[in-house]
Amino acid sequence: IVIYTYFYEIDKGNWSRVLAALAFWGMDFFNEIWNGLLFHFTQFAPCWSAPGNSAFLIFIGLNIEICFMFAITGIVATMAIPKDPKMKIMGINNRWFFAIVMSILSVCVEMVLNHIGALRWEWSWWNRGAPWLIFLLGYMPFYVVCYWVYDMPSRRRQIAVVSSIFGFDVVCMAIFAGGLG
Repeated sequence: IVIYTYFYEIDKGNWSRVLAALAFWGMDFFNEIWNGLLFHFTQFAPCWSAPGNSAFLIFIGLNIEICFMFAITGIVATMAIPKDPKMKIMGINNRWFFAIVMSILSVCVEMVLNHIGALRWEWSWWNRGAPWLIFLLGYMPFYVVCYWVYDMPSRRRQIAVVSSIFGFDVVCMAIFAGGLG
């Protein structure tokens, strides 16, 4: 489904959508890196973990199924927004409006996943009782960067930003996986 979704958008020439989705996905990898570092340094728990059976566990809080979901979430997020980046909804720029709405929906999905045991939270500041931090750090930056990349007028700049996000992720993975094990 992920491959089909990306190639469908590529076939339609929606490069801004594809690059925005990749930016969203790359932002998630950074969150997964700091989540793993939290566990490494505290030896207590990550902010979130992916318990249970999975086809493949990539990071402590990311399995292949969740990874695929994040890979297409950016595609869907860009389909939700109006074509006019300056249009306002309830007096708010539509990109900010949708970043807020999509972040709230994402937090609600996480709450359901946590409730059914598909996602584990251990910290008092990262759970259903304190969803604001999940909103602010867990999702809002993903959607803001996704929409920012989507609206960039230059393909070269879009590619540079997406490359920088993934480049930073790769450097962090190399340093922390190699240096910290």
